[in-house]
Amino acid sequence: MKKLLATAATLPALCLAGAAYAECGSLTIASMNWQSAEVLANLDKIILSEGYGCQAEIIAGDTVPSITSMTEKGQPTIVPEGWISLMPEVIAEGTKAGKIVELGNSLVDGGQLGWFIPKYLHDAHPEITTYADVLAHPELFPAPEDAGKGAILNGPAGWGGTVVTTNLFKALDGEAKNFVLVDTGSAAGLDGSIANAYEKQEGFVAFYWAPTSLLGKYEMFQLDAGVSHDPVEWKRCTSIADCADPKLNAFPVDVVYTLAAKPFIDSTEPAVVDYLNKRSWSNATVSALMAWMTDNQATGEEGAEEFLKKREDLWMQWVTPDAAEKIKAAL
Repeated sequence: MKKLLATAATLPALCLAGAAYAECGSLTIASMNWQSAEVLANLDKIILSEGYGCQAEIIAGDTVPSITSMTEKGQPTIVPEGWISLMPEVIAEGTKAGKIVELGNSLVDGGQLGWFIPKYLHDAHPEITTYADVLAHPELFPAPEDAGKGAILNGPAGWGGTVVTTNLFKALDGEAKNFVLVDTGSAAGLDGSIANAYEKQEGFVAFYWAPTSLLGKYEMFQLDAGVSHDPVEWKRCTSIADCADPKLNAFPVDVVYTLAAKPFIDSTEPAVVDYLNKRSWSNATVSALMAWMTDNQATGEEGAEEFLKKREDLWMQWVTPDAAEKIKAAL
């Protein structure tokens, strides 16, 4: 990144304000507080800034507030990793109203969400395969603050998956079955809780998703909801915060789109839209990158730079030849 900044600093001011900026324009990119979304946001910033002359800025975001804000205010401009099944009604309404555009699939394999237990526990208790099986055995999943109760590790406030897990817990009557939902406070808190329990070979059940470096490091078993995914019920209640009467439902395999504010898409240059439609990677690719980031304690920006240096074979398929040369020159 030092070279990127140095390159920018040596360019004449006229170049920085030239036609490329006018054609692309200013935009904000939502960086969610999980690793794959963070690195993708930084990747978009570098490619759009260096390759297409955009005035790109990263802003902190989360699934629910970012997509809601895009619908209502047109900001952020881009959500690189939009897990749309978590907010189907909001996205459908925003698309219908001409405020949101769904672009390319961010993850070609789709995103996988659900409840997970460690494989060593499933190996010891192969009969535990569903959510209901877990709730029948609180003694196998002791709560961190009260070993007399079972616990389900939930995500932080603001995550769509946290809302869903809370509703499923209600649908399964978790409290009556001597379980508690544990608010882990943040993405780091959730990861830390899982890692701590795994290293101690303790029993636990947690909401999580793929692709992730954590699931690459710790072998886990994804539980079955015990029912099929019901999209009608999902829209009615499962994905709605504070729903009064949730029913048991299964997480969908989520199509993960890049979302953008329609006014920006209508005004920017077509090559930028083409990039956002083409830019897509597999779970294996992003998981490998996230594992490198975790091992090296790398930021999203550093992860994006590593990807650009090592995977020209992939990202050069997403951009124009002219943009590719500019990006390579800036690295």
